[in-house]
Amino acid sequence: MNRLTGFLIIILMTAAGCTRQPDPLPPGKIVVLMYHRISEGAAANLYERSAADFEADLVFLRTHNISVISFEELEAILLKGEMPSGDAAVITFDDGDHSWVSRAKPLLIKYEMKATFFLWVSMIGRDSYLNWDEVAAMSHYMDEEGIRPFTFGSHTMSHQFLLTMKTAIADPAEFNRYLDEELGSSATAIENHTPGEVTVLALPFGDGAGDEIIAAGAQRNGYRFIRTSERGVISTPATDMFRIPSLPILDSTDPETILTYLGR
Repeated sequence: MNRLTGFLIIILMTAAGCTRQPDPLPPGKIVVLMYHRISEGAAANLYERSAADFEADLVFLRTHNISVISFEELEAILLKGEMPSGDAAVITFDDGDHSWVSRAKPLLIKYEMKATFFLWVSMIGRDSYLNWDEVAAMSHYMDEEGIRPFTFGSHTMSHQFLLTMKTAIADPAEFNRYLDEELGSSATAIENHTPGEVTVLALPFGDGAGDEIIAAGAQRNGYRFIRTSERGVISTPATDMFRIPSLPILDSTDPETILTYLGR
């Protein structure tokens, strides 16, 4: 019996040694994509993306298992202090072009993806920009699960170079009043037409990224994020929420660049 028992123990130990647990997945990264206008045909300038290429981008994200999240979900991840196991992307748009309604929205709905739209508020209702009724309709759109996938943030009131204005104004108190108008009044105008609060600011031209006075002005006016034009990816929950990097998606951008940013 002792010899048989010893033999069985050896077999069990050998079997246990052969059963290797899978290696844990490395922490994922999050890339914030920056779009502007979506064109019907070929893009007319560097900052446009054709509807065909935009749709291909969405398919690319899905094919490569890159989940699309909102800034609210991004905030939850960073506050939790733990990066997700898989890669993710935040889709954003700057300025306020009408193509958001006519071309971007149908494709985002088709692929069930969320997006954040940053408005140049003083241009609403002018030229090729959205009007407030269209902003309201987009922001109140609800999918079958009762989720509103489209949120609006501020691209300031008048789309000026904020750091340049800081130098021009010189007086700190006057500059803070200027920030309250550009950041605070623009947020109030958007909130008058959309559900919820405006919590995300996109810096015009990316000017002022990392500036403490501008960041404090944003925080004072209720913002919880600043999306910059600094190129980069979110790889740690210690990322400064008032200095979020991004990847501009231009006419010439190869979708493979997204994988490069994610370190694949």
